[in-house]
Amino acid sequence: MKKETLALSYGLTAVLLWSTVASAFKIGLSLTSVILLLTGACFFSLIVLVGVLLFRKELSSAIFSLWQNRYVSIKLGMLNPVLYYLILFEAYDRLPAQIAQPINYTWAIVLGLLAVPFLGRKVTRWDILGMFVAYGGVFLISMAGKGLPGGVDSIGVLLALVSTVVWAAYWLFNIKDKRSPVLALFQNFFYALPVLMVIAYLSDTSLSSIHPSFNILASMAYIGLFEMGFTFILWQSALQTTEYTSRISSLIFLSPFVSLFIINQVLGEPLQSLTFVGLGVIVIGLALQRVGKLQ
Repeated sequence: MKKETLALSYGLTAVLLWSTVASAFKIGLSLTSVILLLTGACFFSLIVLVGVLLFRKELSSAIFSLWQNRYVSIKLGMLNPVLYYLILFEAYDRLPAQIAQPINYTWAIVLGLLAVPFLGRKVTRWDILGMFVAYGGVFLISMAGKGLPGGVDSIGVLLALVSTVVWAAYWLFNIKDKRSPVLALFQNFFYALPVLMVIAYLSDTSLSSIHPSFNILASMAYIGLFEMGFTFILWQSALQTTEYTSRISSLIFLSPFVSLFIINQVLGEPLQSLTFVGLGVIVIGLALQRVGKLQ
């Protein structure tokens, strides 16, 4: 019972922290550009990962195997954090948080569909049904956005959908990665950070012209710690501690609903009833897909 209580504590803490990041994205993007926010977040995430590896006495191994693992690290690092977060942050920059966050949540549906050609998995009627239901929820959420100030940016919606494909592809490639999760993240981010710095330097807002304020640095640090770094480790700890993985995994369904209330309280976005309906439909679609996996 103590192990399960600990696992539940890890899992709930991770879910609560992940529920705050949609608001953190919007706050950070109101202060600086997409590329600079991502570059800073990647830097702070690397610091966290170095600290964890140092605590676990795995840092020397992670550093010494950097060159050996360069190909897989570069490939995965270009997907996450570079491509995924560039697309996702741009979507959040264009959309209300209560629209971008639920759409991004459909990545699990995309993962199930991409597993068919990439892993040879058979598509089931539950997959098809789950897909239609989940994207019906995306449509409802898009309609809900029309009642918000500024409406819905169609390019933002498209980018949010594309981000789900990139994230699903990252996890598919990640399946064959034999490195430990924390070591792999450290090496991926190590190779990704210089790429992000070059992109930032070549963009309109070059690194040489930055005058970071405390609020900008705090936003970068928060996202780096609680979206990319520390929370991932908490979630892994929860799954490794419990004997009931499916029970802990189900906690993730709480995150988008909690996130909506945080968005309302922190960002002041007026919540639309249709947003809750659409999110509920998306969750039903994900649940239908999960039913198919259990059969």
